[in-house]
Amino acid sequence: MLNNKEGQSVPQVTFRTRKDDQWLDVTTEDIFANKTVIVFSLPGAFTPTCSSTHLPRYNELASVFKENGVDDIVCMSVNDTFVMNAWLADQEAENINVIPDGNGEFSDGMEMLVDKSDIGFGKRSWRYSMLVKNGVIEKMFIEPNKPGDPFEVSDADTMLNYIAPEAAKPLSVSVISKPGCPFCAKAKQALQDAHIRYEEVILGTDATTVSLKAMTGRSTVPQIFINGEHIGGSEELDAYLSQA
Repeated sequence: MLNNKEGQSVPQVTFRTRKDDQWLDVTTEDIFANKTVIVFSLPGAFTPTCSSTHLPRYNELASVFKENGVDDIVCMSVNDTFVMNAWLADQEAENINVIPDGNGEFSDGMEMLVDKSDIGFGKRSWRYSMLVKNGVIEKMFIEPNKPGDPFEVSDADTMLNYIAPEAAKPLSVSVISKPGCPFCAKAKQALQDAHIRYEEVILGTDATTVSLKAMTGRSTVPQIFINGEHIGGSEELDAYLSQA
């Protein structure tokens, strides 16, 4: 159990998926043949670590992986295709290909199928990631075999450090805005012109002015965070971008 399979071929499995309201069989060959693929496997869709960190960071770094020779990023979980598709839509992770290992056949073939009956999950995949080239596993990052759900080595940054340790990582940008705000529009356009992706938190929908003041000490929008640091409003963003 939890054996490193570097140098071996991935298991041959046919996955039952849904696309455009139709059943579509996807094989191991379809996913891996003549491609460089990152796979990260996790215990379940919609679970906390998987939704807050594991999948979002792979999605965020997808362009950097592509620039460094990765053709596809696959998220694998022992869930059915309806759950996986709903989770993908909820996460808005357009750069990730979710594969439902509904029967656990792939996870079992990888010797990563574990019993999580104690929390009502039944058989699930252990958390790991791997780099696969033309169906052969080059590198695996397997979470340590200890109680709970460790998340220490299968993350996107660890994989990127293996593939391209010198690669520049994209900025992590959040913009707190509100509809109809011209300064918010100006800030978002500045980020777009600089080809910087951002997430938008909209007051009245995603947050309140109380939250805004608690996070920034200010009550005006926009307020911009870059890599966890509070930059300020649109003028401060202009100054930041001019020095970049």
